[in-house]
Amino acid sequence: MDVSECESRTEEETMELQHFSHPHPLVFFKYQTVASKEVDPEAARCFGGENPLEDGSYGCNQCKFYLHKGCAELELVPRIQHPFHPQHPLTFFPQSPYLGEYVCGLCGGIFWGFVYHCGSCLFDLHINCALLESSIATNFPNSLHHHPLHFIQNHNEEVERDCSGCQTPLSGPIYHCFDCSYPTFFTLHKKCVEEQPLEINHSCDRKHPLTLLPQRPAHPEKCNCYLCKIQWNGFVYSCSLCNFELSVDDIVSPPTITNASQEHPWMLISKKRSFICDFCGIVGDHSPYLCATCNLVVHKNCISLPRNIRITQHCHVICFSYSFQQNQVEDCMCKICQTEVDTSYGRYCCSASGGDYIAHAHCATNKSIWDGTIIKEGYDEKHGPSNLITDVFEQISIEEIMVASKIKHSYHHHNLRLKHSYHHHNLRLTFSGEIKDDSQCDGCMRPISNPFYSCEQCKFFLHKNCAELSKEMGHPFHKHALTLTNSRTLVEYSICNACSHWYQGFSYRCYRRGCSLNFDIRCMLMLNTLNHPSHDHSLFLEHNRKRDCSACSGTMEPWSVAYRCMKRCDYTLDVGCSTLPLTASYKYDKHPLTLTYSDESEASQLYCDLCEKERQPNSWFYYCADCDNSLHLNCALGDLPYMKLGNKIKGTPHRHPLTVVKNIWNCPPCVECRELCNGQALECKETGCNFTVHWDCCWGLTF
Repeated sequence: MDVSECESRTEEETMELQHFSHPHPLVFFKYQTVASKEVDPEAARCFGGENPLEDGSYGCNQCKFYLHKGCAELELVPRIQHPFHPQHPLTFFPQSPYLGEYVCGLCGGIFWGFVYHCGSCLFDLHINCALLESSIATNFPNSLHHHPLHFIQNHNEEVERDCSGCQTPLSGPIYHCFDCSYPTFFTLHKKCVEEQPLEINHSCDRKHPLTLLPQRPAHPEKCNCYLCKIQWNGFVYSCSLCNFELSVDDIVSPPTITNASQEHPWMLISKKRSFICDFCGIVGDHSPYLCATCNLVVHKNCISLPRNIRITQHCHVICFSYSFQQNQVEDCMCKICQTEVDTSYGRYCCSASGGDYIAHAHCATNKSIWDGTIIKEGYDEKHGPSNLITDVFEQISIEEIMVASKIKHSYHHHNLRLKHSYHHHNLRLTFSGEIKDDSQCDGCMRPISNPFYSCEQCKFFLHKNCAELSKEMGHPFHKHALTLTNSRTLVEYSICNACSHWYQGFSYRCYRRGCSLNFDIRCMLMLNTLNHPSHDHSLFLEHNRKRDCSACSGTMEPWSVAYRCMKRCDYTLDVGCSTLPLTASYKYDKHPLTLTYSDESEASQLYCDLCEKERQPNSWFYYCADCDNSLHLNCALGDLPYMKLGNKIKGTPHRHPLTVVKNIWNCPPCVECRELCNGQALECKETGCNFTVHWDCCWGLTF
């Protein structure tokens, strides 16, 4: 994964740069390729701007640290007074000042490289955004937004999200509020600021004027109106007397619309009237479009529903169909929202699965589900190489089933061998090999179990399934395709954006510009639906879930995904609770402790047997019925259950690298809080240092 020159040069021609962001000299590569770019995309990106490398870059192959020539030669000052954050000066950091990545206050991208940072306000600007210029907007009505807005004439396409007013992608000059932080950014097209009247008269409400509002008035939770169904979050024109609302997109509607997918023109019926859209099946209350020839009535936006799309919720392309079935024999459940699909209206379905996959039109095209890419007719669904096993040196044949027994994997420098001891029953293979109690898979960080590959030269283990993970895959958690990567390539740890646990090992990452979401392997194994022993009904994955988790009572953010009861009994699990292991171990108990969901014991008995602190009666805990041992979740699992024991952690406030350890007996005190480091902790192995600290306490230390 090194950057290598494609054109030889003499030693005298070699250019070097000592950049302040890196301890080693950086060598200039005039013409370059990135070896194994498809294996490790992180190694092929500029550490400053975080865009893919191009011809003319500086790099340190030893550390896999690279900079575009332009980024390396930027004249960056240590502190600046920036108009985007006039309250305090911003300090330059060569990498994120946080444990993990940071979120840019302008573009909303998630980054780990060059940043200007305000420690007082925790405000951050990506280096490209910090180079932009702005001016304060005047005379913007407070009724639409109560903070000042900055006008940015040219944002160089750094801001890639939808306008807060019209809900279409931002382009051209924009207005942005720096007081509204991630994820509730407020950014507008110039036209949405300067060309939207605050009050209009409209033919759909001839009695009263409509007033421009920054968001819709509150609707009942289970409202079935069109704007609620499509989750409209932009500006609306509203009449409070008539309970009538129009999105800004509906203000101007052409009298006729022609579309390539429909041979006849659509004609506007410009009046307030109730109808059911033949394409999406949702009730409308104004201005439908009519195809008189086909006798179809639809919403304006439904005319342009794409024919073929791909969503990460399903493995095949799904197609829009409006071949209406008047007599629906059996219930068809939407695979996204798990409610019934009325096939007398349009819907998306998969022909490759024999029609078993079906989804509402508004569910499949929801912006949390679909990335907006339209698939052309005749699209070839063939896929490339499936995994990161680069060589198979040996195979064993078991009744015509070939199993790779010695392989080379892209994320380890030695060959890996599968244990040869196996059992074969009815063509289902099981393997057995020597497993130590503390061995962990270097892919998913879970305890190693059969079958697995191991390195004969070092303590590297991979479950067979983890070794065979696809290079790229979609997942219902995120609308973009995700790429398999090793979280330890650039830093020693990452945080999963689904379960919020710190982890090491493999992960799937989104490499869309400014996205950079990570999901660990445990979460990537989760499906659309979940049968969890804590609840009698099946749960399904839902985006933008705003309720509290029924297990930990944690408040989920509006952008979160969670599992919700299919029976609509309001039982909800966040991904962190959904992925908790069902059993755990305790050093004073020979039995496994079972994840338990409530405790009806007397209040005096509600305590943890490890830390001896109180437990809450409705909080989950681990319990052994045979020995009557009860432990808090964190006491049973530890602070770092998904970090590999023995791995070193750099970049902490301590002067030496720290090692992940698990203390069972003779637990030393934490240097910060002075409580015992019972379980996983960070320890300095340097002679005479005598330094042990909890993970959370470590980051409270001063550098």
